[in-house]
Amino acid sequence: MNETDKQTEAFTLLCKTIEKLRGPGGCPWDIEQTPLSLRNDLVEETYECIEAITDKDTLHIMEELGDLYLVVTMLSYMHEQQGAFTITDALNSVTEKLIRRHPHVFSDQKVRDTEEVLDNWAKIKVEQEGRKPKESLLDEVQKALPPLERAFKLQKKAAKAGFDWPDVNGVIEKINEELLEVRTEIFSCKKEPPAHSDSEKLEEELGDLLFSVVNLCRFLKIDPSSALLKTNSKFIKRFGYMEKKMKEHNINMSNKNLESMDKFWNETKCLEDTLD
Repeated sequence: MNETDKQTEAFTLLCKTIEKLRGPGGCPWDIEQTPLSLRNDLVEETYECIEAITDKDTLHIMEELGDLYLVVTMLSYMHEQQGAFTITDALNSVTEKLIRRHPHVFSDQKVRDTEEVLDNWAKIKVEQEGRKPKESLLDEVQKALPPLERAFKLQKKAAKAGFDWPDVNGVIEKINEELLEVRTEIFSCKKEPPAHSDSEKLEEELGDLLFSVVNLCRFLKIDPSSALLKTNSKFIKRFGYMEKKMKEHNINMSNKNLESMDKFWNETKCLEDTLD
């Protein structure tokens, strides 16, 4: 059996397994699920897959991709049960779209570079697929995206239209400017920051600062979500080490013992390469 036959057999088995889970005598939980109830599962599995890819953990990537196949196939089968469309329809639709939007691969059209590929992709959506042109370039960025990802894509769209900094110095200066505005807003009254009188204004200034940092990531071709994901993992690892050391020395986790916490925190930074 060649690899293509194995793929066909494996996907067929997945579809039949889902059909049994959703059918008479199947699993009550699976039967109760709806496309709406699986929305969070789709997002969660996607982020778990992203984490595995970031960690370059091959076995974990395989597992998480399998989970994604499960959720996506389950969602398709739910619509098949409703009579809306079939799993086959969904697969044929994306294959036809790929062929249609890659004339430089499946026909004799020539392209110079990736930018022209993306330009043609946008034209095909309007000219061949009848999609309504967006009033603004930024309308192409989905509103349902998480704020961090949406900021990143909004900035990429704006930059593509020429609205961009000439060099990285301008981006860094903008971050410094926004940070100064945050500091000014925090200390604009005599109250301590936690009791600040205008939290909405401070929220706005902090949003501007975050947006500028995302823009620096975009300018340097760093995905901000991936960068933050790595930092989150690093923080968890360091914090766990610090907790362990505090417990070993019978020291309570408290701001009264901040000096000890800081000591172990710095210690884990030195040992980071040897930690699991």
